[in-house]
Amino acid sequence: MRSALETLRRDFGGDIIEPGAAEYGPASRSVLASGTPAYVLRPRSVADVRAGVRFAAGSGLPLSVRGGGHAFAGFGTNDDGIVIDLGGLAQVEVIKERHLVRIGGGATWGQVAAALAPHGLAISSGDTKSVGVGGLTLSGGIGWKVRKYGLALDSLVAAELVTADGEVVRASSEENPELFWAVRGGGGNFGIVTAFEFAAHPTTDVFHGRIAFPASEAAAVLQGWADHLRTAPEELTSIASFANPFAGGPQAPVEIFVAFAGDDPELAARAIDPIRRLGTVIDDDVALKPYADTLVDGATPPPGIRLVTRSAFAGEESVPEVLRILAEVGASEGSPLIAVRSVGGAVSRVADDATAYAHRQAELMFMTTVLGPEPVVEAARPALEAIWARLAPHVNGAYANFLASATEEDVAAVYPAGTYERLAAVKRQYDPGNLFAHNHNIRPQ
Repeated sequence: MRSALETLRRDFGGDIIEPGAAEYGPASRSVLASGTPAYVLRPRSVADVRAGVRFAAGSGLPLSVRGGGHAFAGFGTNDDGIVIDLGGLAQVEVIKERHLVRIGGGATWGQVAAALAPHGLAISSGDTKSVGVGGLTLSGGIGWKVRKYGLALDSLVAAELVTADGEVVRASSEENPELFWAVRGGGGNFGIVTAFEFAAHPTTDVFHGRIAFPASEAAAVLQGWADHLRTAPEELTSIASFANPFAGGPQAPVEIFVAFAGDDPELAARAIDPIRRLGTVIDDDVALKPYADTLVDGATPPPGIRLVTRSAFAGEESVPEVLRILAEVGASEGSPLIAVRSVGGAVSRVADDATAYAHRQAELMFMTTVLGPEPVVEAARPALEAIWARLAPHVNGAYANFLASATEEDVAAVYPAGTYERLAAVKRQYDPGNLFAHNHNIRPQ
């Protein structure tokens, strides 16, 4: 180990942070998890990433890869292992004549949106500035333009990876196409992506904001909202959120967030006004704004606060019953925070087997979140399990980016059997020793 560490210090041009260093405290944590890694490596180049991967492979220690650090399951840190923090690889290069954007593996979506705005370009991404491009893209990317432009990974045209043997590999439809298929939905199982190449789209300002209704109207508003989204123009993407414990729990308003990808007020009103007519509007702040301003600042929970997030998908035939159950749950004391996201549209027009993202035909993705100190979260667990038992006959799958755990059951929900088998074959080729295991793991065996 000492020899390997000496080799790392010789070959690594970034920062090597160990316990006791002044910066170790912040470096050891991800946004949603604490850890005590033996080494935190902050590369400044692809050569540094290669050196870090070779050191990790030779050490036998657990390896975590950190982009934005927002993984609910805490994938961006560990105990007694190695963390490779990609924050120093955050460049954004715009090749405007081709609308091609090359983005470093440690960039965040806020950095990307700010860099693209002067060029009149955008990439449909998530909704939080500090979320990493890597983590979001590799497992999906449901954002404010998802119905018009698809998932973030649907705009990906190539990726540069450092694989488990420390080599650099390019993946695209022409080069290593099976690896390219796998990284679009298979998470960080196959290497460290040091650069992404996306096809951006021209953008205008967008109509974005929140329309709120009384909690007592939740059932009717939610059903009407889902019915409208089924036939609404694909420029409209929307999220419904309710039972917010910080806004009254069961008495919290039903919040319908909308984003219309266009600056024509007449077309936007035609798409959004049917939502306004669903009930008694108690607040409405929808306004024209730059696309970059639709992304919000991410919150970091205080020490000792846990977030338990769980997700699933619903197809058209199951939507009425799922929303009925969720509205009933949201009206009860102790309800988790509930959010429902519209998908479909451009997502569903991609062939089911075109990428490793396996939930193309879902109409809605929804999630529950419980947060608080450990005793509070544990006390809420039986009720949460009962909610999901009610939902189980009507839902399927799981969205990896909104899971706080990584059990075998979680992995099976994210990856149906056929998808998993194909991913495992790619894993055997590029990471036979399962170095990249701190994720929703695809085992090579």
